Amino acid sequence: MTGDLVDALRSGGLVLDGGLSTQLEAAGHDLTDSLWSARLLTDHPEAVAAAHHAYYRAGADVVITASYQATFEGFAARGVDRDRAAESLRLSVDLARRAARRAGTDRRRWVAASAGPYGAMLADGSEYRGRYGLTVGELERFHRPRLEVLASARPDALALETVPDTEEAEALVRAVRGLDVPVWLSYTAAGDRTRAGQPLEEAFALADACDEVVAIGVNCCAPEDVAGALATASRVSGKPLVAYPNSGETWDARSGTWRGRPTLAPGLVRSWRAAGARLIGGCCRVGPETVRDIARTLAEPDPGGRLP
Repeated sequence: MTGDLVDALRSGGLVLDGGLSTQLEAAGHDLTDSLWSARLLTDHPEAVAAAHHAYYRAGADVVITASYQATFEGFAARGVDRDRAAESLRLSVDLARRAARRAGTDRRRWVAASAGPYGAMLADGSEYRGRYGLTVGELERFHRPRLEVLASARPDALALETVPDTEEAEALVRAVRGLDVPVWLSYTAAGDRTRAGQPLEEAFALADACDEVVAIGVNCCAPEDVAGALATASRVSGKPLVAYPNSGETWDARSGTWRGRPTLAPGLVRSWRAAGARLIGGCCRVGPETVRDIARTLAEPDPGGRLP
C-alpha cells in the first residue's frame, strides 16, 4: 500500500467495498462465465467502473478491482491473447481510478488490485478447498506474471485474497517480492482453520514474516468466523487487520440459490474494530447498502478511543 494508506490504517480505520459481482449482478449483468466479473473488463468495462462508483458513493474508502479471476490462462481459454489479457489487467486498475475521480475530491480514495487464488482460475469451487496438487514453486510461477502486470498499473495495494491454504500463501508471498507494491493477504477460513484445514495461527504467522505484507486477515467467510480469526491474527502479528466476510447467507450448489438470511450486522462490525480490524467491508452478497451501514458504524466514536 502507498505510505498514506498504511498511515491511514494505522491511525484509524477504512471502509472497504462489498462484492463487485454482487453489484454487477444487481445491475443486470450475467456473470455465468469462467472469467466471472473479469469478463466485463473486455466486454463491458464501463459497467465495472459504475459498480466501483456505487461503492465509493456508499462510503467505501477502498475498492478492489475486477481482476480476482483475471489470469493469462483464463483469458487464453476464451481466445484472448497475452497482450490483450495484460491490457485488461491494467484496465482493471484504471477503471477503479476513474470511479474514484468521478466520486469527487471531498476525501481520499484508494484502489487495491485483486489477485485471487489459483482455484479461481479453475472456476470449479476449488478456491474453497485449496491443495490443488501443485508445488509452491508452480503456484508462484502461476501468480507472478499477473502480479507484475497489476503492480505496473500502480495500485495503492495488491489484495491477495480468498487464499485457501498456506501453500498458496507461501507462493504468493514469494511472488510479490520486489514488486514495490505492498499488499494485504486475507484467507478464506472456516472456524479456526483455513479452508484446507490448516491452523490459522500458522497461516497468519507465514504472512506476518513477509515485509511486503502490511495487513492480514480474512475474507469470503461467514461473519461469525471473523472475530476468532482476528483474535488469532493479533496474537501472531502487530500488523493492521482486514475483515470482509460474506453476508452470512450460504450458497446451495444443488439449487443454485442463496439460502438463509444476512448476519453481517453493525454489532459485529464494532467488535471487529475493537479487535484490531482497520479495513472492514464485505464480500459475496454484500452490496452498497450494507457498505453504507458499515461506513456509518465506523464513523461512530470508538469506545476505546482509538478510531474517529
